[in-house]
Amino acid sequence: MKKKIGVLFDLDGVLLDTEGFYSDLWEKVNDRFPTGVPNFSQVIKGSNLEKILNTYFAPEHHDDIVSMLGEFQRNMRYNFFNGVTEFLVALKQAGIPMCVVTSSDEAKMQAVYAQHPHFTDFFDAIVVGNMVTRCKPDPECFLMGAERIGCNIADCYVFEDSFSGLAAGMATGAHVIALATTNSRESLKGKANKIIDNFVGFTIDDMLSV
Repeated sequence: MKKKIGVLFDLDGVLLDTEGFYSDLWEKVNDRFPTGVPNFSQVIKGSNLEKILNTYFAPEHHDDIVSMLGEFQRNMRYNFFNGVTEFLVALKQAGIPMCVVTSSDEAKMQAVYAQHPHFTDFFDAIVVGNMVTRCKPDPECFLMGAERIGCNIADCYVFEDSFSGLAAGMATGAHVIALATTNSRESLKGKANKIIDNFVGFTIDDMLSV
């Protein structure tokens, strides 16, 4: 019996070219409410909002930070990386189930859907941050994504850009492909089964060779 493969995509830094914007935002938050953490915007990549707030900020600042983030996300542009749409179309035409696995919350996703009304047409499931109890680098989110598209995680391909997301993917036993969009190729060595710069010219056969 032919195995059923699936594809699990992180969102920011993989499908959407947004990580630079988020780095700028979190540095502004850090300036206003200093954490004392070097390279703060890099350290928190892959973490959901609840973990960021509870780990680094005093409770009395949470509402202000949520407000800053909400305004930022309502007004930012969610642009696909070059090659993403073509790859998603190819996967859809091939009947390969796909799931977005993101640390983002539902409010952020609604902003994405508003700019890309057909976004959900590509995906069989979407896992957001508040659906899991343990965020990346814990593998829970990817295990949930595989289950929701009816695939064995060992037969899934995970696309990630952050160190915590890559660690989560590798912990599942899935085939993990790193995007060198947020971090350099050199820093990603040994953290994934394959490293690519972007999806331009990337094919299903390229994915299956991993």
